[in-house]
Amino acid sequence: MVLKIINEIVFFFMTVLGTLGNISVSVNYMFSWWRGPEKKPIHLILIHLAFANIIILLAKGLPKTIAAFGLRNFLDDIGCKIIVYLSRVARGVSICTSNLLTVVQAIIISPSASGWRRLRPKSAWHILPFFSFFWILNALISVNLIHSITSINLNMSQLENGDNYCYFSLESQKTKWLVLPLMVLRDAVFQGAMGGASGYMVSLLHKHHQHVLYLQKAKLLYRTPPELRAAQSVLLLMLCFVFFYWTDCTFSLVLSFSLVDNSLIINIQEFMTLGYPTFSPLVLIHRDELLPECWHAQLEKLRKCLSRVAVQ
Repeated sequence: MVLKIINEIVFFFMTVLGTLGNISVSVNYMFSWWRGPEKKPIHLILIHLAFANIIILLAKGLPKTIAAFGLRNFLDDIGCKIIVYLSRVARGVSICTSNLLTVVQAIIISPSASGWRRLRPKSAWHILPFFSFFWILNALISVNLIHSITSINLNMSQLENGDNYCYFSLESQKTKWLVLPLMVLRDAVFQGAMGGASGYMVSLLHKHHQHVLYLQKAKLLYRTPPELRAAQSVLLLMLCFVFFYWTDCTFSLVLSFSLVDNSLIINIQEFMTLGYPTFSPLVLIHRDELLPECWHAQLEKLRKCLSRVAVQ
């Protein structure tokens, strides 16, 4: 009973906290997007990442929270297909968008003489085709779920791997060996690019750190450019992603090779799946001080509005 209560509280806490955090991040960057004279590609990517994370939390976290509180059979067959399919597609989009964020940030902070500088997006709108590609790619990779997901209201004799509200029916070996390599290839390509871009940023930040130490010894004043501060935030975000992704993969492998269902490992694996969408906005809020900036801007806007009303 105690474990069940803890399970309910954690799922509810992660879903609510993550959803509110991602909404705050998207609203803040939308505000910066429309207010700022320059439309930054990084802001557009972060808005898209927050949007994908919100879909993951609502499509996966919310039903899991409802199921954890004991309300079962609340989704029919079509509802199960939509919810599980959306969560899988959005998770893939989140992986791809995180990679794009790292690569673009690495290109932005690259030196002017570097060849990577030529790949810098001339406009934030040049990023939009990548978003369309990510959604189409992951929608095609996950299309097998439409046939393999079913509600627990149906005949359960042919189902396995219960998820409290939906079940995965048995798939043919042909389908498994077609879909699994595509998912592995997607993760390998995008995470390989993410690792290369992250290593490149670490190298540039190390050189910058050595330059700052030299200036401090020479007693010269130097202020860190905003691009490098943004790169530090992106690297911290990628560390968060790598931790939750590989922990999720580890527990998934343990479950796949386990002969018996272990509810504790299943719950931990579900928590790891929701970990990145939940805590990634908190990293951005803490590093970039988004909420104080937004509150200050909104209070300033309210003050000007009240001043106009008082004058009238």
